[in-house]
Amino acid sequence: MAAPALRLLRFLELLQDRPFVTGAELARELEVDVRTVRRYVTAVQELGIPVQGERGPAGGYRLRPGYKLPPLMFTEDEATAVVLGLVTAGRLGVETADAALAKVHRVLPAALRARVEALQATLGFTQGADPAPPGNETVLTLSAAAARRRRVTLRYTSWGGEESERELSPYGLVVHAGRWYLAAHDHGRGELRTFRVDRMREAALAGAADPPPDGFDAVEHVSTSLARVPWTWEVEVLLDTTPEAAAARIPPTLGELAPEARGVRLRMRVETLDYMARLLAGLGCPFTIRRPEELRDAVAALAGHLRAQAGT
Repeated sequence: MAAPALRLLRFLELLQDRPFVTGAELARELEVDVRTVRRYVTAVQELGIPVQGERGPAGGYRLRPGYKLPPLMFTEDEATAVVLGLVTAGRLGVETADAALAKVHRVLPAALRARVEALQATLGFTQGADPAPPGNETVLTLSAAAARRRRVTLRYTSWGGEESERELSPYGLVVHAGRWYLAAHDHGRGELRTFRVDRMREAALAGAADPPPDGFDAVEHVSTSLARVPWTWEVEVLLDTTPEAAAARIPPTLGELAPEARGVRLRMRVETLDYMARLLAGLGCPFTIRRPEELRDAVAALAGHLRAQAGT
């Protein structure tokens, strides 16, 4: 695209981004003279775009109030940000992300398209769980309800496969390890709960929502809820380390940490004690097992296995 055409597009973006901009400011940002700015104004007015001008020393230009231009162009940094966001959304299982990304690719200049394709090809993601994509309409309904302080009604399928009608006051959406969660007050059960969004359907806005508790943090609530998921074993260990060091190794979705006089208490729920033994061995600090007693056997068995491996 020729430089004058690029400047004209940039001129329109400046008008859309600001409620009022002087001719001198436009000339400076576009690196042209004021006379060229006036030519741009005439050109876009002939195209039917309502640019209004004000005369005088402080005169300038604005788009007619209420008029919005369609998106025109991206800088390289903006295009990279858009592509990165769409790639991330696709990896999280968001519907239509790949289709939107394909449309962006088609309108990028060849040189920039090659660069963002290289970004896609070399970008990797770690996943703590298989992505469980929610429906786009469900996500939009829940986010609108949270923003507008509205309740939602929906059908929800529990982890055991039981389906029920729910009325919720949504407080925030949280994405963790490829899965989408909703922090909400469940009016049927009268308590704060965490819900898997991919298990929801037929979500619809309802009446006014109950306000969240003072200082409520959706991310903290969901993280704590995930750490409390019931497993076969409940574990409590005293770590001989600082709260800061413990928090750096154990995220809130994995376990609950609390400072004590002689260290940091770790409470977790795990499916196997072998897993817990390996986790403790990798923390790099002394620890005291409080419960269950069976964890001592699992730690001893791991120590014996490591000694045998070292011997070979």
